[in-house]
Amino acid sequence: MEFKISRELIHELEVLIQENKEQEVFHLLKDMHYADVAEIMEELDDYGAIYVFNTLDSEKTAEILLELDEEVRIKILKSLSAKEIADELDELDTDDAADIIAELPQEKKEQVISELEDVEHAKDIVDLLRYDEDSAGGLMAKELVKVNENWNVLTCVKEMRAQAENVTRVHSIYVVDDEGRLKGRLSLKDLLTTSTKTPISEVYIPKVDYVKVDTEGVEVARIMQKYDLEAIPVVDELGRLVGRITIDDIVDVIKEEADKDYQLAAGISQDVEADDSILELTKARLPWLVLALSGSFIAVKIASTFQGAMNDFPVVFFFTPLIAAMAGNVGVQSSAIIVQGLANNSLSGSLWKRLIKELLLSLLNGLFLAVLLLIGSHFIIGVDYLVGFTVAISLVSVIILAALIGTFIPITLNRFGIDPALATGPFITTSNDIFGILIYFSIAKIILGF
Repeated sequence: MEFKISRELIHELEVLIQENKEQEVFHLLKDMHYADVAEIMEELDDYGAIYVFNTLDSEKTAEILLELDEEVRIKILKSLSAKEIADELDELDTDDAADIIAELPQEKKEQVISELEDVEHAKDIVDLLRYDEDSAGGLMAKELVKVNENWNVLTCVKEMRAQAENVTRVHSIYVVDDEGRLKGRLSLKDLLTTSTKTPISEVYIPKVDYVKVDTEGVEVARIMQKYDLEAIPVVDELGRLVGRITIDDIVDVIKEEADKDYQLAAGISQDVEADDSILELTKARLPWLVLALSGSFIAVKIASTFQGAMNDFPVVFFFTPLIAAMAGNVGVQSSAIIVQGLANNSLSGSLWKRLIKELLLSLLNGLFLAVLLLIGSHFIIGVDYLVGFTVAISLVSVIILAALIGTFIPITLNRFGIDPALATGPFITTSNDIFGILIYFSIAKIILGF
């Protein structure tokens, strides 16, 4: 059953902290999952969060650090000495330890590394810090189980036992040559059912999916998702096995990428959160709002050139919001489908085939909506058939154009290396509003003759 924070629990904890009842706090939280404790700490003030952290043992607090919101984690780390931080990192896998060290100021980062007791652990962490955080090298952990192709099964099992002590979970057994180059993977079933004197070179599976240290994180996620992998090995420029990436790290990448795309689609140009400062939120939102305002000015300017219609057919202007809204909605629908296909790498066929398909789809939808509009405008609003027919023709035209723009723009952006999620936000809505108004009044002028 999922843990739920209650106001009563937080109040009880706050009282215990205020009364400095350390043992009671410890017993209250000791059996809780570290992710739940992190959630509780985020509900407390700074003093309370630090108090709880100092009360629990390092084996648990190390995991709590990873789950905390970045702002809270930074405050906790500031309250700890370099030695205390090093003690926490000794409990973590190298990739998680490297992520935490990367958040520290340079001077404290060096102090913490120097305090790490396990020299090999420290060397692995330093090695990981040289990679870009969004690359396979920045995502991987050094902990893994590997065997040499020249060993026999008996030697292999002995070495695996020794290596497994430092690995939280064994997903795969990798096979390397004398130079450390990745050669394949080893099936646990084959290992258990083969004679102890059999060379590993005779039983390992040479086919193994892998990524290079400079592979982008989103590409790693795509590969692991496509082949349904729990872990994937990472090799360096020479093909040597240097680490592995597990599914929990990739879930974080997918979530971050989804959050980024969602914000872009909503017209937020920077990675921000609800608790960020007003200045940071303004910087992220304002550029797109300026773009939307500029587009609206253009739409107003276009409408103002058709002032003649105001005298003879004022009802035409009443349908302007409808045309603009349908253009924006259809454009966002089309672009969202394309962006999703690009993100999942499931978009097939040429651009022209995609545009033709979207043309036929939008024509079908447009005709259906135009009939509803024609009937509704006459019997509900009382508009004569000529004006209704004009609006209906405009609606079909606008829907077709909006669908084509919503399809063409994200594909084009993607080919130029620009995040196609941009095409699902105010950019696509504003451009479709402008074209929608222009098409609407142009068709109205041709049919109605104002």
